[in-house]
Amino acid sequence: MAFPIGYLLDTLVFAGIFGILSLSLNIEFGHTGLPNFGKVAFFMIGAYTSALITLSGKPFIAGITGAMIVSGICGVLISLPAIRLREDYLAITTLAFGEILRLILKNEEWIAGGVLGLKGIPEALSLKGVQATLYGHVVVVYISLAIFFIFLRFLEKSPYGRLLKAIREDELAAQSFGKNTVFYKAQSFAIGSAVAGAAGSLYAQYLSYIGPDLFMPIVTFTVWAMLIIGGIGNYKGAILGSFIYIGFERGARIMKDYLHLPVDPNNLMFIIFGLLLIVVLLFRPEGVLKEEKVKLL
Repeated sequence: MAFPIGYLLDTLVFAGIFGILSLSLNIEFGHTGLPNFGKVAFFMIGAYTSALITLSGKPFIAGITGAMIVSGICGVLISLPAIRLREDYLAITTLAFGEILRLILKNEEWIAGGVLGLKGIPEALSLKGVQATLYGHVVVVYISLAIFFIFLRFLEKSPYGRLLKAIREDELAAQSFGKNTVFYKAQSFAIGSAVAGAAGSLYAQYLSYIGPDLFMPIVTFTVWAMLIIGGIGNYKGAILGSFIYIGFERGARIMKDYLHLPVDPNNLMFIIFGLLLIVVLLFRPEGVLKEEKVKLL
């Protein structure tokens, strides 16, 4: 049986989109120490904002730009009151925000179609033929992934990035140097939210449909699993984690066509990945790729 090239391209697109989402979590938690358990909220804001903009006739570049701006602003608005809380309360606050927002979009049809969602979202790059269009999506997603990776790596190695890591390691020490840590944490949250919004924009244009049920809390925990497996604080690890997870997920779906197993392949994937996550936490808690050490101040 020939391997379906379209399925491989689809897997690459999803791995790239979730790689961007994993990068956005890494700057917040891995880089600054902010546990965002509502990551799906900003992913969802970006998707809906981009969809509404492009459905009104604007080009994709306007959609992804608008998605980043709106998601970044929402990140600031949520972070300012919540960022002063202890880490566990911040996590609970962001988790609640994501689910509240999803329920509002689901029940208020006038905002964005309610439970039916939005259909017919224009693609970023439409070519003749399904497979050619898939190649186009791969190009768009991986150009975006490369841009965000380069930007965040530059930020990490800059004095600003070292300050964020100093806040993560010892916020009181950073304050003793006269730094307004709340201000910088809000900035980190805004950057992470904007990048997540871009991932949501790419997700919406690829599927050509979005609805509230695509943005369940499990999306947040999936991204956390990607980051933990790949390496917290390492941007290469964040991308690697997304490839590992999506590879397991998509590999399990086609396994039934090649192997005859006594258990459902999808269930087997969750079992194997769960065991892998436990092993990593026990024996290599820093993830597959360790964080690169830099001088903080």
